[in-house]
Amino acid sequence: MEKSNILRKIIEGYDSALIAFSGGVDSTFLAKAAAEVLGERLLLVTATSCTYPESELADAQRLAGQLGVRHRVVVSEEITLPGFAQNTPDRCYHCKHELFSLMRNIAKEEKLAAVFEGSTVDDLSDYRPGRRALKELGIISPLLEAGLTKNEIRSLSAALHLETAVKPSYACLASRFPYGETITREKLSRVGAAEEEVKRLGFRQMRIRSHDNLARIEVAPEEMETAWNLREKIDAACRGAGFVYTALDLRGYRTGAMNEALSDRVTGANNRVEP
Repeated sequence: MEKSNILRKIIEGYDSALIAFSGGVDSTFLAKAAAEVLGERLLLVTATSCTYPESELADAQRLAGQLGVRHRVVVSEEITLPGFAQNTPDRCYHCKHELFSLMRNIAKEEKLAAVFEGSTVDDLSDYRPGRRALKELGIISPLLEAGLTKNEIRSLSAALHLETAVKPSYACLASRFPYGETITREKLSRVGAAEEEVKRLGFRQMRIRSHDNLARIEVAPEEMETAWNLREKIDAACRGAGFVYTALDLRGYRTGAMNEALSDRVTGANNRVEP
C-alpha cells in the first residue's frame, strides 16, 4: 500500500496523461490508478498490429469500457520497420521507438502532459532493449518509479477486484522467434493461431516458440503433466496451424526464453537502461 501511495503521488505530478494500454495486468492496474487521479484528463490508447491477436485487442476494448476511460485504437505496423522483420537482437528497440513516437504524437494532438507505460521492477531483470527507446522519447513508467513488482501489482489488482489480477502474462508474437529468423505476417499468423487453439485446452500460462517447422511448447511447471496427457490435442492444434513438428520444453514457461541464446556481450550492462 505504501508503494500504491507513491504511485498516486507520481501520477498527481501530471495534470493529464495518455497510457499505452494493452489490457494486460500492468497497464490495466495503471489505468485504474490513473483514472482515480486524472478522471477525464486520461486517455487510453491501444496499438493493434499483426503481432497481437484479435483476442487481445477485444480484451483491451472491453476492459477500457469497464474502467470507463476514454479509449482509442490505432494501427502500428512495426513489421515494416528496418531491423524489426529481420529480427535483430535490438528488435524491441525499433518497435518501441515507432510505437511510442506514435503515442507521443497522439498525446500532443490531445494536449496531454505525459505518456505513461506499464513497465515494472521485474522488467529490469531481463534484456529489454525497448527501454532505451522509452528513455529517448521521455516516456514515463509510473509503476517502475513506484518500485512495484508484478506480484505486488497482481495483489493490488485483486484488492481492487480487477479481473486482470489473474490474467496470464502476454508478450507480442514477435517474441516467439529466435533472433536472426526473419519474421513474416504468415509466420506470425501461424504461431498466433496455434497458441489460440492450445489456450482453449485450459492452460493457465503458456507460449509457443516457433523454430522453423517446429513448435516448442512452454507451459507452467505445474501444468507439465497436463500437457503430456493432452499431447495429441496439442500436436493436432500445432499441425493444424501449419507446423510439422511439436515439442514440449522440459524447462517450462519462462519470460524472455529467446534471450537465452544471446551472448553476455549483447545482453550486458551497456544494453540495460536504468528506470
